[in-house]
Amino acid sequence: MTAYTVAVLVGSLRKAAFSRKLALALADLSPADLTLKIIEIGDLPLFNQDLEPTPPQPWTTFREAVKACDAVLFVTPEYNRSVPAALKNAIDVGSRPHGQSVWNGKPGAVISISPGAIGGFGANHHLRQSLVFLNMPAMPQPEAYVGGAAGLFDDAGKLVNDGTRTFLTGFMQAFDAWVKLHATATK
Repeated sequence: MTAYTVAVLVGSLRKAAFSRKLALALADLSPADLTLKIIEIGDLPLFNQDLEPTPPQPWTTFREAVKACDAVLFVTPEYNRSVPAALKNAIDVGSRPHGQSVWNGKPGAVISISPGAIGGFGANHHLRQSLVFLNMPAMPQPEAYVGGAAGLFDDAGKLVNDGTRTFLTGFMQAFDAWVKLHATATK
């Protein structure tokens, strides 16, 4: 069995963020051949191309961490019908320098989460637009918009909703198949 490492980018920087809780739940529900690794984005300096000749160490560390992974899973909340600034900054940092994008060709998936009923639909689709430009084959189905986030986790951050657990298990099985289909060139 070939094992794959998945970079997980959590869009919210808040310690108790629903997106972080969801990322941890996805790791627990993931098939055995996928290892999910959260790559932190909160300490990345804002992208500024003037810094590129000698990039800040956090940029280099981030780029190397993503480059070492076989696939990417984006777990994001929705801020003003889009992705949080920290996540967009991470995408921009990883896409440079020109011609050396860490995203190029990596299979990816997007899952959004929100306390609201539509589950971050706007952020999910806004992020997918960027993935097209970055040449990342993004898993088209199942789409994943997790709404009602406040009622899905217990006080310890564990997923307690059985219907959501079943859906997320299926999502991760589909992502496993997607990664196998698209990551074979990197193995």
